[in-house]
Amino acid sequence: MKILHTADWHVGRTLRGHGRADEHRAVLDEIVAIAQNHAVDLVLVAGDQFDRTVPTPESEQIVYDALLRLARTGAQVVVIAGNHDNPRRLTAIRPLLDLANIVSASHVTPPDQGGVVRLATPSGETACIALFPFQSKRGIVKAEALMTGDPDDHQKEYADRCRRIADALCAGFSADTVNLVVAHLTVVGAATGGGERTAHIFDYYVPADIFPAATHYVALGHIHRPQRIPGRCPIRYAGSPFALDFGETHGEHSVALIEAEAGKPASVERIPLKSGRALTTIRGGSLQLAQLAGTTGDDFLRVIVEEAPTPGLAEQVRDMFPHAVDVVLAQPGKTGTERKAIDPGELRDPRTQFQRYLKERDIESDELVKLFAELLEEEYASPSP
Repeated sequence: MKILHTADWHVGRTLRGHGRADEHRAVLDEIVAIAQNHAVDLVLVAGDQFDRTVPTPESEQIVYDALLRLARTGAQVVVIAGNHDNPRRLTAIRPLLDLANIVSASHVTPPDQGGVVRLATPSGETACIALFPFQSKRGIVKAEALMTGDPDDHQKEYADRCRRIADALCAGFSADTVNLVVAHLTVVGAATGGGERTAHIFDYYVPADIFPAATHYVALGHIHRPQRIPGRCPIRYAGSPFALDFGETHGEHSVALIEAEAGKPASVERIPLKSGRALTTIRGGSLQLAQLAGTTGDDFLRVIVEEAPTPGLAEQVRDMFPHAVDVVLAQPGKTGTERKAIDPGELRDPRTQFQRYLKERDIESDELVKLFAELLEEEYASPSP
């Protein structure tokens, strides 16, 4: 049996206001082609198909079109909800996904109520798949306990509950099936990739030994860095399909191709993905940056400017680097200035406030003060609408 594992598409993600729909279409085309070319029997999509719980119509079109095209390759498709997905929306569309032979799971449910599915594949093997969508901590630890109890106790309660869930879901694994878990979780030992929702990474984690040795493969979503997790069975994060945020520094994006047979260990191969645009950070003063102009291709750029601010500096940087989506000022040697108490009388005068702002940041520029005064005069002179 050939299995394709992907996760964390985050369709709808923007980068400092720049849409990335074209990149998502391209990388999902790439994933569909991989499924087709490798004659995959089963596709596991391990959560966070969307970037937000209320996706735009364009995002929904991209995700559902990709799922349908994966199903049209002849593969069985299994998709679960992640913490960025809206489980109610996935529940609402489930009858339509069923018609397309796409199995979906929005919540953790008992094995006999959809928590475990058995799928016969064209390879002749039968997959026994435990479905473990994102399990929120607030669904386990009550509000009163969170307000009064010890955080370590809360984490232990969460991990213990997830272990009991895994035990129940995996209880039916047998020697004559390919036993799989698809889950959206943080597992101890995972290295973050950047761009994950921090509260759901560090407050929600489970040990790797909740997955039994009889499991052929655990397909994880939630962490954006592709990686293997040590455990009693093969455990792997597929990672995001391309760089979603400048915090992602690993530079590796892929899907996992698994070959599994009942009664034998599974083999895992990573297949790289190339469609997304790179996110690159460059830094320096104006002269250093000028030397880099024209060398960054179509990468999205974060430009850190290391010099004192001057009027129009950001615009100059963007003229040099048309793909700059973030221009950050970092004055050399600047460590911050202690803020002083504010005289309420100063709040009445915008000029005084602006000058205070400049002083706190060690910015000395008569031109900026003059420009601010001119803009202020223009605003006061403009007739009210």
